[in-house]
Amino acid sequence: MYAVYRQAHTPTAVEFSVYCNFISSKEKNLVIAGTSQLFVYRIIHDVESTSKTDKSTDAKTRKEKLEQVASFSVFGNIMSMASVQLIGASRDALLLSFKDAKLAVVEYDPGTHDLKTLSLHYFEEPELRDGFVQNVHIPIVRVDPENRCAVMLVYGTKLVVLPFRKDTLTDEQESGVGEGPKSSFLPSYIIDVRELDEKLLNIVDMKFLHGYYEPTLLILYEPNQTWPGRVAVRQDTCSIVAISLNIMQKVHPVIWSLSNLPFDCMQVMAVPKPIGGVVVFAVNSLLYLNQSVPPYGVSLNSLTNGTTSFPLRVQEEVKIALDCSQSDFIAYDKMVISLKGGEIYVLTLITDGMRSVRAFHFDKAAASVLTTCMVTMEPGYLFLGSRLGNSLLLKYTEKLQETPAEEGKDKQDNEKEKEAEKQEEPPIKKKRVEASSNWTDEVDEIEVYGSEAQSGTQLATYSFEVCDSILNIGPCANASMGEPAFLSEEFQSNPEPDLEVVVCSGYGKNGALSVLQRSIRPQVVTTFELPGCQDMWTVVSSEVKEDKKASKSDESEDGANTETKEEGEEGERDKEEPEKEEEKTEPPMEDDAKKHGFLILSREDSTMILQTGQEIMELDTSGFATQGPTVFAGNIGDDQYIIQVSPMGLRLLEGVKQLHFIPVDLGSPIVHCSVADPYVVIMTAEGVVTMFVLKSDSYMGKTHRLALQKPQISTQSRVIALCAYRDVSGMFTTENKMSSSIKEDFITRSHSEAETVYQDLSNTVDDEEEMLYGESGTNATPAKEELSRSSAGPAPNASEGTPSKAEPSHWCVIIRDNGVMEIFQLPDWRLVFLVKNFPVGQRVLVDSSSGQSATQGEGKKEEVARQGEFPLIKEVALVSLGNNRSRPYLLVYVENELLIYEAFPYDQQQPQNNLKVRFKKVHHNINFREKKSKLKKDKKTESGGTEESPAVKSRISRFRYFEDISGYSGVFICGPSPHWMLVTSRGALRLHPMSIDGPIESFSPFHNINCPKGFLYFNKQGELRISVLPTYLSYDAPWPVRKIPLRCTVHYVSYHVESKVYAVCTSVKELCTRIPRMTGEEKEFEIIERDERHINPQQEKFSIQLISPVSWETIPNTRIDLEEWEHVTCMKTVALRSQETVSGLKGYIAAGTCVMQGEEVTCRGRILILDVIEVVPEPGQPLTKNKFKVLYEKEQKGPVTALCHCHGYLVSAIGQKIFLWVLKDNDLTGMAFIDTQLYIHQMISIKNFILAADLMKSICLLRYQEGSKTLSLVSRDAKPLEVYSIEFMVDNNQLGFLVSDRDKNLFVYMYLPEAKESFGGMRLLRRADFNAGAHVNTLWRMPCRGSLDSGSKKALTWDNKQISWFATLDGGIGLLLPMPEKTYRRLLMLQNALNTLLPHHAGLNPKAFRMMHCDRRSLQNAVRNVLDGELLSKYVYLSTMERSELAKKIGTTQDIIMDDLLEIDRVTAHF
Repeated sequence: MYAVYRQAHTPTAVEFSVYCNFISSKEKNLVIAGTSQLFVYRIIHDVESTSKTDKSTDAKTRKEKLEQVASFSVFGNIMSMASVQLIGASRDALLLSFKDAKLAVVEYDPGTHDLKTLSLHYFEEPELRDGFVQNVHIPIVRVDPENRCAVMLVYGTKLVVLPFRKDTLTDEQESGVGEGPKSSFLPSYIIDVRELDEKLLNIVDMKFLHGYYEPTLLILYEPNQTWPGRVAVRQDTCSIVAISLNIMQKVHPVIWSLSNLPFDCMQVMAVPKPIGGVVVFAVNSLLYLNQSVPPYGVSLNSLTNGTTSFPLRVQEEVKIALDCSQSDFIAYDKMVISLKGGEIYVLTLITDGMRSVRAFHFDKAAASVLTTCMVTMEPGYLFLGSRLGNSLLLKYTEKLQETPAEEGKDKQDNEKEKEAEKQEEPPIKKKRVEASSNWTDEVDEIEVYGSEAQSGTQLATYSFEVCDSILNIGPCANASMGEPAFLSEEFQSNPEPDLEVVVCSGYGKNGALSVLQRSIRPQVVTTFELPGCQDMWTVVSSEVKEDKKASKSDESEDGANTETKEEGEEGERDKEEPEKEEEKTEPPMEDDAKKHGFLILSREDSTMILQTGQEIMELDTSGFATQGPTVFAGNIGDDQYIIQVSPMGLRLLEGVKQLHFIPVDLGSPIVHCSVADPYVVIMTAEGVVTMFVLKSDSYMGKTHRLALQKPQISTQSRVIALCAYRDVSGMFTTENKMSSSIKEDFITRSHSEAETVYQDLSNTVDDEEEMLYGESGTNATPAKEELSRSSAGPAPNASEGTPSKAEPSHWCVIIRDNGVMEIFQLPDWRLVFLVKNFPVGQRVLVDSSSGQSATQGEGKKEEVARQGEFPLIKEVALVSLGNNRSRPYLLVYVENELLIYEAFPYDQQQPQNNLKVRFKKVHHNINFREKKSKLKKDKKTESGGTEESPAVKSRISRFRYFEDISGYSGVFICGPSPHWMLVTSRGALRLHPMSIDGPIESFSPFHNINCPKGFLYFNKQGELRISVLPTYLSYDAPWPVRKIPLRCTVHYVSYHVESKVYAVCTSVKELCTRIPRMTGEEKEFEIIERDERHINPQQEKFSIQLISPVSWETIPNTRIDLEEWEHVTCMKTVALRSQETVSGLKGYIAAGTCVMQGEEVTCRGRILILDVIEVVPEPGQPLTKNKFKVLYEKEQKGPVTALCHCHGYLVSAIGQKIFLWVLKDNDLTGMAFIDTQLYIHQMISIKNFILAADLMKSICLLRYQEGSKTLSLVSRDAKPLEVYSIEFMVDNNQLGFLVSDRDKNLFVYMYLPEAKESFGGMRLLRRADFNAGAHVNTLWRMPCRGSLDSGSKKALTWDNKQISWFATLDGGIGLLLPMPEKTYRRLLMLQNALNTLLPHHAGLNPKAFRMMHCDRRSLQNAVRNVLDGELLSKYVYLSTMERSELAKKIGTTQDIIMDDLLEIDRVTAHF
């Protein structure tokens, strides 16, 4: 059985975080890693606000946000991460370690906006393994605080030392020449820690110490291990040792050691200078150790009594345990500690004059997310990364000591708890009252020096507030498919069912349900049948408020778009043009003025004008042209005027009044127009380009007129597409940052300064070299990003003056039919950027405009010959999205594919006058391929573009820019596979499909009193739908998501189809103070008395309840609480026999439980069968129409560990047996049973086969024979396997058994009695294996998405194949799709070619990553047979030349491969 693996949703869990100068030397970035993903964020202080006045008054309450700057994925799971500043480099490098013992040093490459590998280190030789076949040790990386070396612990016994070159004078001179990355590293060497000291084993943690002359590594280890049940005889087993690393001589003496530390020590934190030393965290105590100072330790609870003889003082007023805690220093003597329950404490080290610590002070500051990693960012900010909840950016402020300490503290605690409760809610609800604290940097510094003066005794209390959160839907413990509660009736008759996925996320108080919908389903307000319309535009009419100056959008049209934009977030506008402040009287009026006044519909031979107010009416007489089609309509002059372009001319209107008409005769009709306020650029069918500018008329009073400006551009090659662009990001500039490195100097110069237009021909050489060998001097060119998009300092006001509020500048992108793309600066049409062979889709677009004009003539001739190879470009759009519109994106529609590029600043050192930008291709899977026959027709009309209407028809714009549809701005991509492209101020590009209504012809934003911030679109059937975007979902996520916090651990979720509700099993922790004891036959509970500093154990209290998908609230009075000590081990919807339904089957909720009361009490369990019944709802509570009815709840002879249904019977695993029951008269009657292995924890069935998974002993296949009423074993896997989850793989008439295991593998087993190695079918054979890189705990399956034209060859291929979906514990969603063998073989060759051809991030090998990983030696080789869709999808990312070259290598064509890959996308396009 062959299959392909796809990752449908990237993992969202965060495991590591560092704060370093990753992108540039001017600004620090937060780099976070989780599983195989790496994300780079920056703090933005100037978040878009809603009004100008906001800026000054509410500067305090405006929250900082994280903006994603870059993201990378690697073929391997990151095990440890650290950053280092290498010598001669302007930015920090990252050290990433991978299993078993790999280390990669990577850094950001400003020339390609990608990761660049600096060095690779591999220590997996057999002699280092010491003969161990199994390696449980994580490779830990630590970096010396002064960047002199890094160490990595491999196999738990070897320390790899990686020294970095430090700058002595001679070094600097040597490395200054090559500036090559090699010069930063010295050869690594290995220390075997057992040679330092015989007993140095079982390393628990290690850190570099501060303030030593040589790099000094402190190691915490436990030579003789013990555990809590054995402390009576062996305690105080931990020790520390500090080794000083002399890198040059490769000697490493031990300079300090101390033993007999408490047995539960688990991590060390090096204390910064001036205090120095180390804080050791134990579970129940906290120690401070320093060389030459007596140790100081405190006990944090009474569990230290009798478990350690280390001298500890009692720490008053705290009763905490530090296991699973995370911490980081926020000052040299203060650290923030996050406990396993999410409580945040600030720990102050109180020192005396001798620099030795004499006391600890704990201050409970807040309650927050359960933390996996913590890093202090710039002063005042803290990042908490989490695998179990959303990761948070916190702002902490030092509270002034005016209130009496106690009173203040209580108040603050309550406040904080409330804050924490709220912080999981979806972004729509996030408007919460902020603690107004006037926090500035200066205050902070005074505090620090003040407290130092008083020898560190002054204590401060801190308050924390949440500024931003990063969504995490992991760990996905269980998942269920269900139907969305709201679906417009237009879509309810669709043949494909519309489903959503509900996953159990989080743990403890971060527990939640995440509702995921991959595609967007618009909420349709109303539908009109308007056949024959080809295109439409909505325009803002200024008539609403005549008195008021034009409503304030500085930019009505953003080149690309062929439509108006309506601005919702006017904030960004104001920042750009401060002088307009007086108009910002009251925002509501503003909003009215933004309403769309007219809807313009273009037909083949006429135009319809609709006025859109309370209702929509057709205007018979107006200043608009209605006799012919319309090419373009939009707003200009700050939304004050409307411009309408028809094939023979332009009209400028104010409302319905025509101001003037300009007939245009350029030899052929106008087919395209693009506006960048105040410029209008038009293009004719024959590629003639001309431009109009909106000018104010002095003699006519206040009105404006359009003035013609003919651009002086070469006409050697026909222009086939263009786009005008208005830049407010400040990224588009021709100024050299290097020449004016002083920031102020740079800001004062304006972009419009006249630059001399001489072409420096000497630069062409450099450029050539650059193309061949990459960057000439990367290290010395800090990217200009810092200047354009970022704040220099932490204070919000510092960023106010940067060019992100740059003067708007205007540009025009032009594409010619010889494959050249040019960017001109308007209004003087100066060439600033040129790319040859543009349509082939290179990965990075590099400017080669220097020296062009001289050689332009000759270059053209040779290229005409090659022109046949180029696909035709049909449309281009340049738009700016994101925070303050600081992210320009270039969208290109090439013949049958879509290219998306992201602009990034790149500043070479040559003083040319070119654009200081490059474009990086963005990976996506949007299918732009249509049926081949249609393309040929299009080509004809393109070439004979004189027949007017077909030429116009082929110009319907696919890229529709919108601003503020339900608060989001972006581009809607029309066509065969419609998508929303969104970039919010969070900075990540999101592409969401909208497949529910088929292909979409045209689209326009529509802001109207009856459809606020909505949109219009035409589908293939000529229906105009007026719609809004459902706001209960958050679209700034890999899939649109709604997270419902339940504040308790969610274990199981199951959809009950008949009543359309979800049953959810949750648990909360309760303190346990009593122990069950058996006295003879009787069971007694003994209450355990302990002192008040004792931490009692906690145990889970389970309950089952119903949740309605209408409001995602629990339905009142449906909660079933289980007994104390009773755990739910499984909960499912089962179909059991029933006389009530036609089919003879009815859906019930079945749960299995077991009561665990320690070793002495026999373990028993219950089976609960619940029916969801309809009752009359209580008044005012419509949800109460559903209730649970308990049909059966009886104790069984053993624990019930798994349930499923088979033929209408209930199958249950009880103890070591599997029973089959029939439900009759609300009682279970046994039908059959069979003995099994150790512990069956999952069962599923298909027809009369039952697949059972054992905890240790792999899987077995059982069969129920109706005739003889027997359960029998068909076959089993004889090898041991720790199974996590199971599902069937259905491939037509073949049935596979999909198994996920503890080592993150996926296996497919098959029952093949004919094969001789199966011993006549006694053994299941493994037919595929694959490493998913994450634990899979839940699987579900569904049929392939139906092929649209049934009966075609394609439909037959996917007929009866089923996709197996799975969710991982890292918050990712993936799928396995069975493949036809022919396609599998072809793509396997492609995969092998891509493996070697592409450079992979961090030098990792995808083949090694996807190999089955097994800790035990097994007597079986890997079978593979699963393709890695992540690697295959990189093929789509290659340029056309690279693609065809690769396809040739494997003996096929790129079309065939592209079809195969897009086919995988098409059949898996669910949810």
